[in-house]
Amino acid sequence: MKKRIVLYALLIIFLGAVFYLNLLMPIITGYAAKNLASAVFVAGRSQESMEKEDLNFSFIKLTSNTVDRDKKEVTSRFLWGKSKAIYIEGFGCTLAEDFSENEIKSRPYQHVDKMLFDPDTVSWPMGDLLADTVPSGVNINQLNHALNLAMSDTVPFKGTFSVLVVYKGQLLAEVYRDDFSAENKFLSWSMAKSFTNALVGIRVKEQKMKLNDPLDISEWQNDERKKITLNNLMQMNSGLAWNEDYGNLSDVTVMLHKEGDMGLYTLQKEFKFPADSVWVYSSGSTNLVCRVLRKTFANDADYFLFPQKALFNKLGMRSAVFEVDASGTFVGSSYLYASMRDYARFGLLFLNDGNWLGEQILPEGWVSYSTQPANGSDGKYGSFFWLNQSLEYPDAPKDMFLCRGHDGQYICIIPSKELVIVRTGYSKKGEFDLNLFLKEILAGIS
Repeated sequence: MKKRIVLYALLIIFLGAVFYLNLLMPIITGYAAKNLASAVFVAGRSQESMEKEDLNFSFIKLTSNTVDRDKKEVTSRFLWGKSKAIYIEGFGCTLAEDFSENEIKSRPYQHVDKMLFDPDTVSWPMGDLLADTVPSGVNINQLNHALNLAMSDTVPFKGTFSVLVVYKGQLLAEVYRDDFSAENKFLSWSMAKSFTNALVGIRVKEQKMKLNDPLDISEWQNDERKKITLNNLMQMNSGLAWNEDYGNLSDVTVMLHKEGDMGLYTLQKEFKFPADSVWVYSSGSTNLVCRVLRKTFANDADYFLFPQKALFNKLGMRSAVFEVDASGTFVGSSYLYASMRDYARFGLLFLNDGNWLGEQILPEGWVSYSTQPANGSDGKYGSFFWLNQSLEYPDAPKDMFLCRGHDGQYICIIPSKELVIVRTGYSKKGEFDLNLFLKEILAGIS
């Protein structure tokens, strides 16, 4: 009898494990396929380097990945699971989920003509012609020491791909790991949320979106969600239920790797807290904002043109690629690729209060709005920007605000020091100390 009970218990445990693994399967294969495809076809990295570093963890490292360079697609397999990511010219890679490959590829993706100037002949920041002088107030020896530490690839500075420093508008320092260069595009992860902030700001300036009006979402009209505003979503205190745990089966992992329409997935979440009261970090909120943003355009062709025409080209960001989900909505939570210099250009836009070389790209006061602490965030978060008002980074100025992405991606904007600092890399939790990194950089700036 006891043996039979033990066997039944073992069988239940086995079946439970199989069931849970089956739920995880699209997350495992989707993560591998999507990130490998974008790395190869957008970022210019090799399959070998990705599998050795960025995909070398948990079940992800056990996937079998096939890169088809002719079709520009990647298929990843693990046990009985399989996912495919496909390339869309100018819009990166997306997982083929919930929509057919033909639907995904046949949307009216639009491209703005390339900027007709040689960047090597145009002065920074619009171009790449750099000044050959160093601004006053710079301790070059200390700065070089800080950069050497950042690139040392040992804890607490492990995994750095590149660092770039802009001081008083001038590109002061730029270093890359041996296998990267200024030509590479780097994955934003959640730094993309701040780019979504800028796109919303432009639409607000065009009077196509309003921050404080309840959102006109039909699915919400018969419950408390009808009170949620755009501002609530951008400050991540909408009250919608959300789990942002990347380590297991959660809302964010399901959304990014299993859902074809990420914004739709989010708007179906239940209402858990009164709006504007409880702060919950949510990549889903950002993708819902992107869905709402899409609906402000008369057609998808104009929507697809918008980031490049209204933002990237304005700033001289020639490398930027904003990826879409399978439904065609920009994945504003996570999937933007750009060069280090282009990330720095974006930082300069916000350092200069939304003004770019005399043109006011963002609404007057937008940066101030973006850096006001969200209710419930304890001074750590504004509107799709992280803040340092709680001195989470005690050796950095309190007025610093930053774009922050998974695995150690940062654009740090420090108005009081006229500084923009960009760092990209692949660093697991505890491997890179941003506060110490900033402390060393700031020691070289008076």
